[in-house]
Amino acid sequence: MSASNTPSGGTGRDLVVYVCLLILAAIQFVISYQNISAGSMLVRMLIVAIIEGGLAVLFFMHLWDNRGLKWFVLIFAIAAILGMQYGWTDSYRQLLGVPWAH
Repeated sequence: MSASNTPSGGTGRDLVVYVCLLILAAIQFVISYQNISAGSMLVRMLIVAIIEGGLAVLFFMHLWDNRGLKWFVLIFAIAAILGMQYGWTDSYRQLLGVPWAH
């Protein structure tokens, strides 16, 4: 039997993604020891974390190979984030302010 269950990239692609994730983790470690403001560190860490999470989701959840599933997850994630932001009852208070606090 010469058929294999691995995708066309095989373990080589998984190894490259793993090494990239290790490099991104090392970048986060370096950022954490820089002498910068908390806001700047938050932005840098958030950017690296988004890249790291996107890479992990694309390859380890096999979204890189399936275009329809990739779009579904992207649209669903954006809708969930917007729903959390504007669906809470407290969001109107954040937008309009507290009327009884004056």
